[in-house]
Amino acid sequence: MLKRIFPSPAPAPGRAICVTIGEASFPAPFPHRLEYSPPCRGTWNIVHTGMLVPEAHQIFICAAGCLRGVALTAAEMGLMGRFSSIELRESDLTGRDNEQLILAGVADILAHLPEKPRAVLLFPACVHHFLGCNLRYVYRELHRRHPDIDFAECFMDPIRQTRHLTPEERLRRAISRLLPELQKKKQASFFGGNLKAPIAHDAARLLRENGWTVCDMADCASYNNFQELGASSLQLYTNPFSLPAVRDLRERLQQDCFYLPQVWDEDAIEQLLMQLAEHLGIKAPDCTESRQKAEQALGDAQDLIGQTPIAIDLTFTFRPLSLACLLLRHGFHVTKIYADAISPKEEADFRYLQEHHGDIELWPTKAPLLRKLPRPAHAEGAPACLALGQKAAFFQGTPHFVNLVEGGGRWGFSAIESLAHDIIAAYRTPKDIEANVRRKGLGGPSLL
Repeated sequence: MLKRIFPSPAPAPGRAICVTIGEASFPAPFPHRLEYSPPCRGTWNIVHTGMLVPEAHQIFICAAGCLRGVALTAAEMGLMGRFSSIELRESDLTGRDNEQLILAGVADILAHLPEKPRAVLLFPACVHHFLGCNLRYVYRELHRRHPDIDFAECFMDPIRQTRHLTPEERLRRAISRLLPELQKKKQASFFGGNLKAPIAHDAARLLRENGWTVCDMADCASYNNFQELGASSLQLYTNPFSLPAVRDLRERLQQDCFYLPQVWDEDAIEQLLMQLAEHLGIKAPDCTESRQKAEQALGDAQDLIGQTPIAIDLTFTFRPLSLACLLLRHGFHVTKIYADAISPKEEADFRYLQEHHGDIELWPTKAPLLRKLPRPAHAEGAPACLALGQKAAFFQGTPHFVNLVEGGGRWGFSAIESLAHDIIAAYRTPKDIEANVRRKGLGGPSLL
């Protein structure tokens, strides 16, 4: 029997969804219910991240419905030659030895590849939990039967991600376990990020100026090049999904690790650089010039856009509230933040916004009623709204947006300076929303 979710009549769409920062609860301002997925595909998924391992082949083992999304990702990347699947049907669940099915399927795939891969990223699925599949036996046999191939023990099991590691966290840990133990060098690596750290990255520049070699998992050209990350003395990470991986590397390979959260506060950035310098026993950096350049760039952007309303979404940066605080302190007019939940790491920023800017609207991105909201029409001329992130642009219907995910791999004062330049460009030059947001894995290869 069907049960009405909302009382009759249904509440007005806007008021049913939005809350102000001042009245929002922390850390979950919205109830966890049926979810809607807006057509903004710029964020990376496990297929995109797995493709960062060069000369590796991905094999997904699941039903056709689950395979559709991951297969389309590989196809859109133009990398179907590095992707295979073992499709599970109902008869396989009731009348097959699934351990032997996996072993036989993997052997058949490897036999038909034009070249043997250096590594295989194997993705069982939720159903293997239900079947009680002995995956330890499966991986032990795969290593025995194919000793010249490294197997990464991945998983596509979103059903457990609220109580266990998410698929993204498990994947990064599995990738980290492909690194061998090598003699350590004065080398630091960015690990687990989807986007390559730019040359201007403040932490990378500090390391290079003090004689360190800096590598990046997102920039490895060969499997040998990737494995050389095992010689790093230090692993740097910004993506929160990387934490289980770097912890594992610290225990298994005795590699040091340092977290560079994607904060946007100038004092916090300088403090992190000082902590990194102290951690490594190197000279503390002078951040005066970098801060001045960031401040000047923000000032130039604010002079241009004035009090144009700004909307920010959670896909643009791992710390959207920190970014909102930065912009508000520099005179920008932030009016909306799209975030389904608030990271505990951003509680201080949340409390600051509650106290000083409580009228900012907080919107979810997954509420089904968002489908019914009208998309504002924007006339030519000065933008009615400027968006930071694809989802904010989509929901606001504004062609004036900065098209980045995960901060574009940037960090530090250079990230603030680049953001200011991007804001100016977005204000002056509109973009085609549909053409931009439908591409998967922004910053990676795509045929679209």
